[in-house]
Parts: sequence; C-alpha cells; structure tokens
Amino acid sequence: MPRGDGRLSHDLDPQRPGPQDACGVFGVWAPGEEVANLTYFGLYALQHRGQEAAGIAVSDGSGVVVYKDLGLVAQVFDEPTLASLRGHVAIGHARYSTTGGSTWENAQPTIRATSAGTTIALAHNGNLVNTAELQREAAARGMDSDGSTNDTSLVTMLLASRPDLSVEAAALEVLPQLRGAFSFVFMDESTLYAARDPHGVRPLVLGRLERGWVVASETAALDIVGASVVREVEPGELIAIDEDGLRSTRFAAPEPKGCLFEYVYIARPDATIAGRNVHSARVQIGRQLAREHPVEADLVIPVPESGTPAAIGYAEESGITYGQGLMKNPYVGRTFIQPSQTLRQLGIRLKLNPLRENVRGKRLVVVDDSIVRGNTQRAIVRMLREAGALEVHVRISSPPVSWPCFYGIDFATRAELLANGLDNEGIRRSIGADTLGYVSLAGLIAATEQPKTRLCRACFDGEYPIELPAGHLIGKHVLEGVGRRVAAEATAELSDNFSSARLEARPDLKPSAATHQP
Repeated sequence: MPRGDGRLSHDLDPQRPGPQDACGVFGVWAPGEEVANLTYFGLYALQHRGQEAAGIAVSDGSGVVVYKDLGLVAQVFDEPTLASLRGHVAIGHARYSTTGGSTWENAQPTIRATSAGTTIALAHNGNLVNTAELQREAAARGMDSDGSTNDTSLVTMLLASRPDLSVEAAALEVLPQLRGAFSFVFMDESTLYAARDPHGVRPLVLGRLERGWVVASETAALDIVGASVVREVEPGELIAIDEDGLRSTRFAAPEPKGCLFEYVYIARPDATIAGRNVHSARVQIGRQLAREHPVEADLVIPVPESGTPAAIGYAEESGITYGQGLMKNPYVGRTFIQPSQTLRQLGIRLKLNPLRENVRGKRLVVVDDSIVRGNTQRAIVRMLREAGALEVHVRISSPPVSWPCFYGIDFATRAELLANGLDNEGIRRSIGADTLGYVSLAGLIAATEQPKTRLCRACFDGEYPIELPAGHLIGKHVLEGVGRRVAAEATAELSDNFSSARLEARPDLKPSAATHQP
C-alpha cells in the first residue's frame, strides 16, 4: 500500500499535484567502511528529490544484493536491515517516478544478472526520451521484462545484454545510444560507476572520503557523510572506481544544458551547482524580483519553505520588513486517500495556516517559487484575505511555467499549466491577487551566474535542448499500454540487427537473494 511520505506538499489532491521532484542517487566505494550506512545517510540528505521509494544495492565482491521498498528512506531501512547489507561498494536511490508508475517493481536500484556471471545494479536520476526505441532493442535482444515499466530497467537490461564485454566496455557502447537526461550510479561486484548525459541536465558530483570515493546528486549528500567535494561529473563522462583507483572516459562530447529549475525549486538550498550556491542564487532572484516588480507594502512573507530565500532577497532589496505570515504543518505529507468534498474545501489549510496577528491589517507581498495550476496560490490568497490582510501582492521567483518537462521533473501536462492558457492579468484574476509579478527569464538566468547557453530553460521558453519523439512515444507511462504495444510491433523489424538469444539467469543468484519484496 502507498504510504504518506511525511513531507510537506502544497497540494491536497494527489490527482492534481504541483511540480514533483527529480530523483536522488548516491554511490560509494570505500573498503573498510560501512557503505550501506553511508548510503542511507546520503539518501537521507537527498530525500527532498524523491519520496515514493528508496533502495540500496551493496556488494562484498562475491555478489550484489538489493533491498528496496515503497516509502521514505527512514521507512524502508532500519538498523538490522542496514547491518545485513555488508560490502565495500554500494549505490542508493530515492525515487519520484517520471517513467513508470509508483510500484515496487519500479523502485530502484534495478538489478540484472548476465550470462557471463556479472551482476549489474543501477540507479537513475533523470528521464530518457527514446524509451520506446530502447525497449525495442531490449526485446530484440531477447531480454525478459522483470515486471518494471521504467527506463532505468531498460538501461540495466541493455548493459547486461553484452556478456562478451566488461561492464565498463558495455557502458561505453550503451551510453551513446541514450537520449534524454540521465545521471547514473551503477555497480557490479567490485566497481562503482557514474555517468552523466552529454547535456548534464541533472546534477552529479564526485566526492572523496579518507578511504574511498562518493558520487551523489547534490553536494549536501557529500557533506552529511564527511566527504570533500572534488568536482562535478562532467557531461558525457563515465567514471569507474575500483581497487586500481579512479578512471575517467568520455563517451560523448559535452554540450552543457543544466536544469534551470534546479536553482528555483528542486535542489536543496545548501547545495552547490556549477559553482553557484543555490541559497545565494535564490536570494539574488528575490532581489531581482523586487527590482522588476516593486510595490508599496508592509510585510514580505514566503510560502514555506521553497519561497523563503527569494522572500529574504525581496525584503532586502525593497526595504520592506520580512516576516512570517504562513505556518506549515511539518508532519503532513502527500495524502494517498481520495479527498472528500469537505477536504477539498479545506484545501491548503491542512498544510498551511496564516499567522493572523502578523497579517491582519497588512499589505502583504507573498513570495512563492512557481505557479503551475494555480491551486496553491489561489487558496493562499483566499486564506490571507480571510485572516484580515488588506492587500495580497503575489511575487513568483521563476518565469511562468508554460511547457512540460521531459527530462526528469513531473510537471502537469501543457493543457493543465495555468500560464499556457492565460496572460499575466488572467492569472492574477484567477488566483485573486491584487498584483502579480514573475521574475524575468533574463533575471533568473543572471542569478544563477551561468551563461544562458549552458542552461535548459524548456519549461519556461519551450526550447528543448534534446530532441523529443513524436506523440505517444513519450511520457510517464510510455512502457505501459500504447508504448508497450508499439515496442512489441517493432520487435520483429529490429530482430535481424540484434542477437535474439535469451540470456540465462545466474543459477546462484535467486530472485529472493537479489531483491526484497514486501
């Protein structure tokens, strides 16, 4: 059964969510260390990137074991479980689904045995856009589905379908075939691998332990395990770490297009991306917002927590007092029950409540990170007016979100995006604010201190840096229903190009030993 994730979400209705996070990945190679424990703490630091499922794969050199389940990191793992996961190399994953539904089968890391006796486990942050094409190749190679419907399992299968090659050599053959966003950590019995797509859409950083190496989605995960930051994994780079040290190979020429929305919402404020501290960038966005959209007001308040740094910046630049006007319930997470009409009417009150003494009789500037459907902002404006606010001026620390993301963030469809169908005045009326101001795209980019050419801005301007396939060959459920039928129909066409020999599972690696299923 799905469980509440314990994390504050702005939306009560699980069928109408706001922007959902990317996944978090972590890998460690450290003989003599408790690598499962290090991975647990690393995933704990990355919990904000995914709350649907968590998993850890570990190896002591003789075999790879995966333990995974639905739920938060702290729900999935306890001390006895971690104590049983012994070895010198491990990878971990905190999942939010962007391809494939939220099921146990789609939890990561994925695992696959090859006929050559090697076992591969893999964890993925991002989203591939040629998933249907990859499924055709996997089917043509005779690879059996393991019941999952995500792109990560396909990549694992393709790596395992080359038993005549080492895992490293197989990766150098498979990685150039992938299109889309991917930051991978993967492993076999003795080696930790990391790879980042040629555009570097999702972050991935390399760290150093006293007796080993760490790879993680964000620098905050390195901090929590006591690792020093070495550098980012470069776009188009494959790293391998084993007893011989660290090796780096380029599998594609780099064309950097880091995700701009990481600076707005996804990454932790204490993370550093491309040399820029995220909190500092968000404060600067708030300052820019104040310059672009000034207003006479008495108090600047954030929508906690993602609006806080920008609200601080807005207050500093405008000279308007910064304060708290909304309190969150930190114990309310995403609800998996279907809300009744009564709960729908309560709406955001379940998770946010106004500080009436602070907002009564005040002209407020309310700073939030983004508007997707407008449900959250509409409810907040109404609550603040009912609490006695004289005016409510909404300021957004990103430009209008007008286009869906296909590279690892699960936005609404374009038809559901409020900014797709309304202009600024229409959105203002829709949410009931006195005024509405978005930071400009140029202002947001300037705050990141990155050149425009090195950033993916697709959700704001519709310019997708990685070509998208047509129609039904893309989407969260591409491998379910239509996508599965399309792939099946194409298998015969491709079978002449690939060996269709079915790989035999390792007799010494039973499913119950490789995975845990509740």
